[in-house]
Amino acid sequence: MAAIQGTCDDRFGAVADALAASLDADDVGASAAVHIDGEPVVDLWGGHLDTARTLPWERDTITNVWSTTKTMTALCALILADRGDLDLDAPVTRYWPGFAAADVRVRHLLGHTAGLPDWDDPITVADLCAWESATARLAAQEPRWKPGTEGGYHSLTFGFLIGEVVRRATGRPIGAFFADEVAGPLGADFHLGLPAEHEHRLAPPIADPRGDRPEGFLVGVADANTPAWRRAEIPAVNGYGNARSIGAVQSVLACGGAVNGVRLLSEAGCERVFEEQFRGEDRILGMPIRWGLGYRLEGHTCSWGGWGGSLVLIDYDHRMTVAYAMNQILWDDGYARALSIVLAAYESLTA
Repeated sequence: MAAIQGTCDDRFGAVADALAASLDADDVGASAAVHIDGEPVVDLWGGHLDTARTLPWERDTITNVWSTTKTMTALCALILADRGDLDLDAPVTRYWPGFAAADVRVRHLLGHTAGLPDWDDPITVADLCAWESATARLAAQEPRWKPGTEGGYHSLTFGFLIGEVVRRATGRPIGAFFADEVAGPLGADFHLGLPAEHEHRLAPPIADPRGDRPEGFLVGVADANTPAWRRAEIPAVNGYGNARSIGAVQSVLACGGAVNGVRLLSEAGCERVFEEQFRGEDRILGMPIRWGLGYRLEGHTCSWGGWGGSLVLIDYDHRMTVAYAMNQILWDDGYARALSIVLAAYESLTA
């Protein structure tokens, strides 16, 4: 069985076994974490940074977690709403003058119901790295459906839309707001975009054996493995961290808004996640889903994951977060690895 490092309460040995099994089977390098009441009961990592398996995944290794980043972006908006600095029922035009879609409310952006799941005109990866252009193009568009009536996953536009609202409401780019108001106070090693000083700790994404990206995808692994991508602010998909830092941040929701003496939200502000925005078949994903405010809902849990397999799940009843991050991208069955970690955490809870 693959060697893993870190700490794990005896009760949660099944999580350690699940991570080791994943590293034996499909993973190159990965980390897994479980927090209960904000405390890490599992903080594990193992494997390597490279396919040649010459460079070990270390305690402070970080990687691009793709759309798991959306949970960080959504949390910023929820914090501002809880403070009274952002009205989720207000039209986006209140904060973003010139935004063409007058019927779009801030909550529609969080709930993937705004009708702006993509850009109308062709867009390139280079365009994604140019904030002003990417947001201006979105501001000029009309929704593809009546806002608030249908759900359609805003895979790339989510971060630009919410990020621009946050920027205009606070006067700070969302990456700076997140660093100053969330990651900094919590001591969490998570970044929206990757500053150059952290390059030496990076586990670059590794492409699926079938290729760089599935047919129809704009962004591939090769695009993400460039300085331009890492330095850009693309707050739907280019967050960098590991399971420990993902779980530490999202524990704020699991713990009623405060972790280790740091309060970022009220309990009511945390529960707003469960304000259902859409239930039905997502127009873009083509599958049934319940969208809350920034998260997928299931019972009294909320979650979301990133392309290739990363994931965070927040269980309010158990005051628990489960997080998984890896560098090996797998297209179709990538989430099986994260699911094994989640199931092992629940098995440990009930043992």
